[in-house]
Amino acid sequence: MRNELKETGVSVTCLMPGPTETEFFDRAHMEDTPVGKDDDKDDPAMVAQKGYDAMIKGQSGAVTGFMNKVQATFSGLLPDAIIAQMHRRMAEPEDS
Repeated sequence: MRNELKETGVSVTCLMPGPTETEFFDRAHMEDTPVGKDDDKDDPAMVAQKGYDAMIKGQSGAVTGFMNKVQATFSGLLPDAIIAQMHRRMAEPEDS
């Protein structure tokens, strides 16, 4: 999409946040998952600011969260099945 719109004056920036301290985990009934229990989620205002800053700079994307940055870095190197397994472990209830 970014490439298709490059000559229109419209920019596209993809915000790819890691776990963020919002109501998402409660609403998704994910409180009993490793990612839901994690007390080190990013501040939503910081995530929004990083996305806004990237958009203003005309960047194609902004990734927040340490582990999310690690996964984004290795996503082109590791097989999709391994990345999917990592996500599954974070989002699976611990009593499963």
